[in-house]
Amino acid sequence: MLKDKEKNTEIFSNKATYLKNDEVVFTEGNSKAINENNIITASNFKFDKIQNILIADENVKFLDKEKNTEIFSNKATYLKNDEVVFTEGKTSAIIEERYEFISKNIRYNKKINQLLSKHVSSIRDRNGNFYEAESFDYRIDKKFLKGKNINLYVEIETDKIDKYFFSDGFFDLNKQSFVAKDTKVKVHKNIFDDDEQDPRLYGVSSRGDNEFTIVKKGIFTSCKITDDCPPWSIYAKKITHDKVKKDIIYNDAIFKVYDIPVFYFPKFFHPDPTVERRTGFLRPQFNSSNILGDSLYVPYFKTLGENRDYTFNPTFFDDKKIIFQNEYRQENKSSSLITDFALLKNYKSSTTGKRKNVNHLFLNYQKKLNFENFENSNLDLKIERVNDDTYLKVFQNNLISSPVMPNNKNLMHSQLNFNFENDNYDLSTNFQVFESLGTKHSDRYQYIFPSYTFNKNVDIENINGTLNFASSGSNDLKNTNNLTTTIANDLNYSSINYYTNYGLQSNFAFYLKNSNLVSKNDSTLKSSPTIDLMSFFETTTSFPLIKINDLSEEILTPKISFRMNPSNNMKDNRDSNRKLSVSNIFNTNRLGLSNSFETGKSFTLGIDYKYDVEETKINKEYVSDKNTIEKDKFLEFKLATVFRDSYEDRIPTSSTINKKNSNLFGSLTNNLYDNFEISYDFSIDNSISTFESHSLNTKISINNFVTDFGYVEERGDLGSSHLISNTTSYNFNDKNSISFSTKRNKNISLTEYYNLTYEYKNDCLTAGVVYDRTFYKDDDLVPSENLFLSITFIPLTTYERKLYERDKYGK
Repeated sequence: MLKDKEKNTEIFSNKATYLKNDEVVFTEGNSKAINENNIITASNFKFDKIQNILIADENVKFLDKEKNTEIFSNKATYLKNDEVVFTEGKTSAIIEERYEFISKNIRYNKKINQLLSKHVSSIRDRNGNFYEAESFDYRIDKKFLKGKNINLYVEIETDKIDKYFFSDGFFDLNKQSFVAKDTKVKVHKNIFDDDEQDPRLYGVSSRGDNEFTIVKKGIFTSCKITDDCPPWSIYAKKITHDKVKKDIIYNDAIFKVYDIPVFYFPKFFHPDPTVERRTGFLRPQFNSSNILGDSLYVPYFKTLGENRDYTFNPTFFDDKKIIFQNEYRQENKSSSLITDFALLKNYKSSTTGKRKNVNHLFLNYQKKLNFENFENSNLDLKIERVNDDTYLKVFQNNLISSPVMPNNKNLMHSQLNFNFENDNYDLSTNFQVFESLGTKHSDRYQYIFPSYTFNKNVDIENINGTLNFASSGSNDLKNTNNLTTTIANDLNYSSINYYTNYGLQSNFAFYLKNSNLVSKNDSTLKSSPTIDLMSFFETTTSFPLIKINDLSEEILTPKISFRMNPSNNMKDNRDSNRKLSVSNIFNTNRLGLSNSFETGKSFTLGIDYKYDVEETKINKEYVSDKNTIEKDKFLEFKLATVFRDSYEDRIPTSSTINKKNSNLFGSLTNNLYDNFEISYDFSIDNSISTFESHSLNTKISINNFVTDFGYVEERGDLGSSHLISNTTSYNFNDKNSISFSTKRNKNISLTEYYNLTYEYKNDCLTAGVVYDRTFYKDDDLVPSENLFLSITFIPLTTYERKLYERDKYGK
C-alpha cells in the first residue's frame, strides 16, 4: 500500500515500483486507488505525484461515489487537479443506475458535472428508451443531454418500437422533454394493423414533454417507403400530439395525393393510433349507390364505460334522405349484447314513387346461465326485423358492416334458445319466428314454439358400438292457420367397424323411431293424432384397394350399402325438394327427413377412385428428414346409384331414388396441375341416355391471368335451371388489375349482370373504376347501368362517386 497524505491518495497493488527522483509510482496487478469519493481499479497504474495524474490500464473502473457514476474502459487518465477523467477506446458509463452510456474516448469532468464524447455513442435509460448519437454532451446534475444526429428508439411493446431521428437535439431526461431540429418519426409498422405500411412523420423542428409533442412544418403518411412520393400525405404548419387526451391536432393542413394538394383543413384532429376506445368521430366515408345516390357517412363513437359503447352512424344523401343507424355493444362477465337499429327517412320507392320511412332492428344477446348441474348452460336471443321486403338488397352497400346483420337477405329469423350440457345428456329448447320476405303477408310467417331436442348416449358394456337416445318435438304454425305438432323419440345403435382377413370393412346400424303427430289444415297430414313406430336397418361394406408408388398413391374403394325399413310407413314426401349427389348418397338420412325413415328396401352401390401425388420436399437446412412428404395434388372420381325392389311413391321425386333404379350420380375432381382445376358433378337417368343435371366449375390460372367458369343445368325430375357464370381477372403487375364477371340465365335468355372493374392498389391507396350493368328486377331493384369511381385512402377514408347512370327508362 502507498499512502500520499499530501494528495490524499491511497494506492493498493500486488506489486509497486516507486521512482523517488521522478515522484512516479508504477503498479502491476489488482491495482486500486482511493482519492476522497473516487475509487479507481485496474490491472496497472502509473501515478505522477508531481502533476497529480493517475493513468490506469486494463480493466479500468472509475467510481465517483458522490455523483453515483461508474466508468469502465481499458485505459483512463485521471487529472486530479482538474477533476477530469479521459478514457481511450471503448468505454461505458453508468449514471445514477438510471442511464447507461456506451461510446469511446469519453471525457468526464467532475467540476462541471459533464460527460461527453465526440464519437458515435448509445444511451439507454431504465424506461427502455435507447438513443444513438453521432456525439453527445451530458450534464449530470441537470440531466440534460445534447447530441447530433440522434436516433431514439422507444419500445411500445416487445415487438413494437417507434423510431425518432433528430439532426440536433436537446433532451431533459428528468422531465422527459426535448427540443430538436430536422425531426423524423417512424411509427411501428403494424400500428394500423398492416405490416406493409410505414407510418411516419417528418418536420423541420419539434419539441415535446410528457403532455405534448409539437412538430413544425410536418408531413405525415402511412404509405410504404419507396423512391417515389407517397400516394397520400398530410402537410401541416403545426402538428400537435396531445399525449394526455391522445389526440393528434393539425393546424393549416393540406391533404395531398401524389404530392398534389386536394383538400385544405384550417384545423382538424383525430385520436392517436394507440386509442382503441375513445369517444369521438370515426373515419368518414363518401359512398355512391345506383339506387340511393351519393352519400356521406360520418360515424360517431361514444364510450359508456369499460364494458359498454355506442356508435351513431348517420348517412346523409344528396336528395335529403338520411339514415340514422345506431349500434350498441355491452360485454359483461357472463353475457354479451350487440344491437343494431336504423331508420331511413324520406326514402322514395322506385316502384310506387311514394316516400316512406324504412327501418331495421337486429339484436344478438348471449348469456351464460351457470346452472350448477350443467357444464354449459346458455341463453341465446336473436332478433331480425325489417319493414321493407327489399331493404337489405337495396341498402346493403350503404349500411355499416355489423356482426348481427343477417346473411340471408330474403329470410328474417328471430329465436330464443336455451342450451344445457352435462356428462350424461344434452338438452336444448327454443322459440323461433321465420319471415319470408317478398311473399304475401298472410303466409309469410312461420312460428315454431316451443321446440326441444334431447340427446343421451346410453353406456352399456360389451355392445361393440354406440347406443344413443334422442327426443325432439315442436309446434309449427305456418301459412296463417296450418298448425303441426310433432314429438319424435329415437333409439339408435351403430356398431364398430369389422374387418376380414381379405380387407373388407363392414359395419351396421339399427334405428327405432316413435313419431307422434297431430295437424290442422294441412293438405298432406291427418287432422287426428297419429302415433307411429318405425324401424330402419342399414349395413355398409367397403373394400379399399391401395397401390403405393414412389411418388403417388392410388386408392380404389368399391362400396355397397343395404338399408331396409321393415315398418314401411314413411310419410308422403313426394313433393319435397331433395336432391342427391355422390357426396351424400351414402348418408344414413340422405333425404334429410325428420318425421320418418326412407321407406322400402334398397341397395346403394358406389365406387371411389383417388390418385394422390406425393411431392418430395427437401430442405437441407431446416428439415432433418430429407424426404418430407406433402400431398397437395390429386385426381378423384366417384360413381354411385341406388337399386330397390319396388317403386316408392312417397319418396321425394327430385331425389330419383323412388325408382327401382335411380339416376347414376357421379363427380370428377382434377387438382393435378398448378394452373388448372376442375370439378364436375353430374346425374344421368337410369337408362344412361340423358344427363339430368350438370354442375361444372373450372379455374385456369396462367401467370397473372385467372378465370373461373361455372355451369349449372337441371332438367327432368331434378328441376329446371340453366345458369352460366364467369369471373376473369388479369394482374398487369402487383398494383394494377382488371376483372370481369357475368351471369346468364339461359332458361329465360337473360343476362343477370355485367361487372367490369379496373383497380389500382398499393399498401395505402386503392382506386378503382367499376362499370356495372344489371338486368335483375325485384320491387325497388330495377335494371340499371352505372359507372363508379372509388378511392380508399388507407386507413383514412373511402370516397365513391357515380360518373354515369342510366336506369331501365334510359334516364
